[in-house]
Amino acid sequence: MPPFHPAFDDLPAEIAIFPLSGALLLPEGRLPLNIFEPRYLAMTQDALATGRMFGMVQPDPALPRGDAGAQTYRVGCLGRISSFAETEDGRLLITLTGVTRFRIAEEIEGRRGYRRARVDYAPFRADLATGGPAPKLDRAALVAALRPYFRARGIEANWDGIDQTGDAMLVTTLCMVCPFDVREKQALLEAAGPEERAAMLVALLQMDSHGAAPEGRPS
Repeated sequence: MPPFHPAFDDLPAEIAIFPLSGALLLPEGRLPLNIFEPRYLAMTQDALATGRMFGMVQPDPALPRGDAGAQTYRVGCLGRISSFAETEDGRLLITLTGVTRFRIAEEIEGRRGYRRARVDYAPFRADLATGGPAPKLDRAALVAALRPYFRARGIEANWDGIDQTGDAMLVTTLCMVCPFDVREKQALLEAAGPEERAAMLVALLQMDSHGAAPEGRPS
Protein backbone atom coordinates (compact mmCIF):
# COMPACT_ATOMS: atom_id res chain seq x y z
CA MET A 1 0.00 0.00 0.00
CA PRO A 2 1.40 3.45 -0.89
CA PRO A 3 2.52 5.59 2.08
CA PHE A 4 -0.28 7.54 3.79
CA HIS A 5 -3.06 5.53 2.11
CA PRO A 6 -5.69 4.31 4.59
CA ALA A 7 -6.28 0.63 5.28
CA PHE A 8 -9.53 -0.83 3.94
CA ASP A 9 -11.21 -0.81 7.35
CA ASP A 10 -10.33 2.86 7.81
CA LEU A 11 -11.96 4.11 4.60
CA PRO A 12 -14.71 6.68 5.25
CA ALA A 13 -18.26 5.44 4.75
CA GLU A 14 -19.54 8.92 3.87
CA ILE A 15 -17.57 11.19 1.55
CA ALA A 16 -17.80 14.43 -0.38
CA ILE A 17 -18.14 13.87 -4.12
CA PHE A 18 -16.84 16.13 -6.86
CA PRO A 19 -18.77 15.61 -10.14
CA LEU A 20 -16.48 16.64 -13.00
CA SER A 21 -17.03 15.52 -16.57
CA GLY A 22 -13.96 14.11 -18.30
CA ALA A 23 -11.84 14.05 -15.13
CA LEU A 24 -10.75 10.46 -14.54
CA LEU A 25 -9.02 9.41 -11.33
CA LEU A 26 -7.72 5.85 -11.01
CA PRO A 27 -6.14 4.11 -8.01
CA GLU A 28 -2.51 5.30 -7.64
CA GLY A 29 -3.03 7.91 -10.36
CA ARG A 30 -2.32 11.59 -9.72
CA LEU A 31 -4.87 14.19 -10.80
CA PRO A 32 -4.04 17.92 -10.64
CA LEU A 33 -7.05 20.13 -9.89
CA ASN A 34 -7.56 23.89 -9.89
CA ILE A 35 -10.20 24.58 -7.22
CA PHE A 36 -11.94 27.94 -7.48
CA GLU A 37 -15.73 27.54 -7.06
CA PRO A 38 -16.81 28.48 -3.50
CA ARG A 39 -18.54 25.14 -2.85
CA TYR A 40 -15.48 23.16 -3.94
CA LEU A 41 -13.14 25.43 -2.02
CA ALA A 42 -15.28 24.61 1.02
CA MET A 43 -15.14 20.90 0.14
CA THR A 44 -11.36 20.97 -0.19
CA GLN A 45 -10.91 22.92 3.04
CA ASP A 46 -13.13 20.43 4.88
CA ALA A 47 -11.19 17.52 3.36
CA LEU A 48 -7.88 19.03 4.44
CA ALA A 49 -9.22 19.21 7.98
CA THR A 50 -10.61 15.66 8.06
CA GLY A 51 -8.47 13.01 6.40
CA ARG A 52 -7.72 14.81 3.11
CA MET A 53 -10.06 12.64 1.03
CA PHE A 54 -13.01 13.09 -1.31
CA GLY A 55 -14.44 11.22 -4.28
CA MET A 56 -14.25 12.00 -7.99
CA VAL A 57 -17.28 11.04 -10.08
CA GLN A 58 -18.42 11.83 -13.61
CA PRO A 59 -21.89 13.16 -14.52
CA ASP A 60 -23.79 10.65 -16.63
CA PRO A 61 -24.80 12.37 -19.89
CA ALA A 62 -27.55 9.80 -20.44
CA LEU A 63 -29.48 10.89 -17.32
CA PRO A 64 -31.54 14.05 -16.72
CA ARG A 65 -30.48 16.53 -14.07
CA GLY A 66 -31.81 15.89 -10.57
CA ASP A 67 -32.56 18.20 -7.65
CA ALA A 68 -28.90 18.13 -6.55
CA GLY A 69 -27.57 18.75 -10.05
CA ALA A 70 -26.31 16.39 -12.73
CA GLN A 71 -26.89 12.73 -11.96
CA THR A 72 -23.64 10.84 -11.82
CA TYR A 73 -22.35 7.41 -12.65
CA ARG A 74 -22.50 5.13 -9.63
CA VAL A 75 -18.80 4.22 -9.68
CA GLY A 76 -16.13 6.78 -8.78
CA CYS A 77 -12.68 6.88 -7.20
CA LEU A 78 -11.70 8.07 -3.75
CA GLY A 79 -8.73 10.41 -3.80
CA ARG A 80 -6.37 11.72 -1.14
CA ILE A 81 -5.01 15.26 -1.33
CA SER A 82 -1.27 14.59 -1.58
CA SER A 83 -0.21 18.19 -2.20
CA PHE A 84 -1.80 21.62 -2.24
CA ALA A 85 -0.89 25.26 -2.70
CA GLU A 86 -2.77 28.51 -2.22
CA THR A 87 -2.81 31.25 -4.87
CA GLU A 88 -3.00 34.99 -4.30
CA ASP A 89 -6.38 35.15 -6.05
CA GLY A 90 -7.99 32.64 -3.67
CA ARG A 91 -7.68 29.38 -5.57
CA LEU A 92 -6.34 26.06 -4.32
CA LEU A 93 -4.05 24.02 -6.56
CA ILE A 94 -4.15 20.42 -5.41
CA THR A 95 -2.96 17.00 -6.49
CA LEU A 96 -5.38 14.17 -5.79
CA THR A 97 -3.86 10.69 -5.56
CA GLY A 98 -6.23 7.81 -6.26
CA VAL A 99 -6.87 5.41 -3.38
CA THR A 100 -9.66 3.03 -4.41
CA ARG A 101 -12.83 2.92 -6.43
CA PHE A 102 -16.25 2.97 -4.78
CA ARG A 103 -19.89 2.49 -5.66
CA ILE A 104 -22.39 5.12 -4.54
CA ALA A 105 -25.03 3.53 -2.33
CA GLU A 106 -27.00 6.76 -1.93
CA GLU A 107 -26.53 10.50 -1.90
CA ILE A 108 -26.97 12.11 1.49
CA GLU A 109 -27.47 15.67 2.66
CA GLY A 110 -24.85 18.02 1.26
CA ARG A 111 -22.64 20.31 3.26
CA ARG A 112 -21.62 23.91 2.55
CA GLY A 113 -22.92 23.65 -1.00
CA TYR A 114 -21.12 20.45 -2.05
CA ARG A 115 -22.58 17.00 -2.49
CA ARG A 116 -21.98 13.98 -0.28
CA ALA A 117 -22.67 10.26 -0.58
CA ARG A 118 -22.63 7.03 1.36
CA VAL A 119 -20.37 4.65 -0.54
CA ASP A 120 -19.39 0.98 -0.72
CA TYR A 121 -15.76 -0.04 -1.36
CA ALA A 122 -16.23 -3.80 -1.03
CA PRO A 123 -16.46 -4.59 -4.79
CA PHE A 124 -13.08 -2.90 -5.28
CA ARG A 125 -11.09 -4.18 -2.32
CA ALA A 126 -8.37 -5.41 -4.70
CA ASP A 127 -7.56 -1.78 -5.56
CA LEU A 128 -5.69 -1.55 -2.24
CA ALA A 129 -3.69 -4.73 -2.75
CA THR A 130 0.04 -4.33 -3.42
CA GLY A 131 2.98 -6.65 -3.89
CA GLY A 132 1.37 -8.92 -6.46
CA PRO A 133 2.63 -9.59 -9.98
CA ALA A 134 2.54 -6.71 -12.45
CA PRO A 135 -0.43 -6.83 -14.85
CA LYS A 136 0.27 -8.29 -18.26
CA LEU A 137 0.57 -5.64 -20.95
CA ASP A 138 1.28 -5.97 -24.67
CA ARG A 139 3.54 -2.93 -24.58
CA ALA A 140 4.42 -3.13 -28.26
CA ALA A 141 0.73 -3.04 -29.21
CA LEU A 142 0.14 -0.13 -26.84
CA VAL A 143 2.96 1.97 -28.29
CA ALA A 144 1.93 1.06 -31.85
CA ALA A 145 -1.60 2.31 -31.14
CA LEU A 146 -0.42 5.34 -29.18
CA ARG A 147 1.79 6.83 -31.90
CA PRO A 148 -0.98 7.45 -34.50
CA TYR A 149 -3.39 8.50 -31.75
CA PHE A 150 -1.03 11.21 -30.50
CA ARG A 151 -0.07 12.22 -34.04
CA ALA A 152 -3.72 12.70 -35.07
CA ARG A 153 -4.28 15.02 -32.09
CA GLY A 154 -1.04 16.94 -32.32
CA ILE A 155 0.02 15.69 -28.89
CA GLU A 156 3.72 15.99 -28.16
CA ALA A 157 4.87 12.86 -26.33
CA ASN A 158 7.97 12.30 -24.22
CA TRP A 159 8.78 8.88 -25.64
CA ASP A 160 11.87 8.49 -23.46
CA GLY A 161 9.68 9.05 -20.41
CA ILE A 162 7.11 6.58 -21.73
CA ASP A 163 9.83 3.96 -22.27
CA GLN A 164 11.03 4.42 -18.67
CA THR A 165 7.58 4.21 -17.06
CA GLY A 166 6.47 0.88 -15.62
CA ASP A 167 3.56 -0.93 -17.24
CA ALA A 168 0.99 -0.35 -14.47
CA MET A 169 1.70 3.36 -14.08
CA LEU A 170 1.86 3.86 -17.85
CA VAL A 171 -1.61 2.39 -18.30
CA THR A 172 -3.00 4.43 -15.41
CA THR A 173 -1.48 7.67 -16.66
CA LEU A 174 -2.58 7.20 -20.27
CA CYS A 175 -6.13 6.33 -19.23
CA MET A 176 -6.28 9.55 -17.23
CA VAL A 177 -4.63 11.97 -19.66
CA CYS A 178 -5.81 10.78 -23.09
CA PRO A 179 -8.79 12.84 -24.31
CA PHE A 180 -11.33 10.03 -24.39
CA ASP A 181 -14.99 10.92 -24.07
CA VAL A 182 -16.92 10.61 -20.82
CA ARG A 183 -18.31 7.14 -21.51
CA GLU A 184 -14.93 5.79 -22.56
CA LYS A 185 -13.31 7.15 -19.40
CA GLN A 186 -16.05 5.60 -17.30
CA ALA A 187 -15.55 2.25 -19.03
CA LEU A 188 -11.83 2.42 -18.19
CA LEU A 189 -12.65 3.22 -14.57
CA GLU A 190 -15.08 0.31 -14.29
CA ALA A 191 -12.78 -2.25 -15.92
CA ALA A 192 -12.62 -5.39 -13.80
CA GLY A 193 -8.88 -5.10 -13.15
CA PRO A 194 -5.57 -3.73 -14.44
CA GLU A 195 -5.20 -6.26 -17.26
CA GLU A 196 -8.73 -5.65 -18.52
CA ARG A 197 -8.12 -1.89 -18.32
CA ALA A 198 -4.88 -2.21 -20.28
CA ALA A 199 -6.60 -4.25 -23.01
CA MET A 200 -9.46 -1.74 -23.17
CA LEU A 201 -7.00 1.16 -23.43
CA VAL A 202 -5.24 -0.47 -26.41
CA ALA A 203 -8.60 -1.21 -28.06
CA LEU A 204 -9.80 2.39 -27.63
CA LEU A 205 -6.58 3.75 -29.11
CA GLN A 206 -6.72 1.34 -32.05
CA MET A 207 -10.39 1.97 -32.81
CA ASP A 208 -9.94 5.72 -32.58
CA SER A 209 -6.98 5.58 -34.96
CA HIS A 210 -9.15 3.72 -37.48
CA GLY A 211 -12.12 6.06 -37.02
CA ALA A 212 -14.32 3.40 -35.45
CA ALA A 213 -16.77 4.07 -32.64
CA PRO A 214 -15.88 1.96 -29.58
CA GLU A 215 -18.50 -0.48 -28.39
CA GLY A 216 -19.36 -1.67 -24.93
CA ARG A 217 -19.50 1.75 -23.31
CA PRO A 218 -21.42 1.92 -20.04
CA SER A 219 -24.96 3.25 -20.37
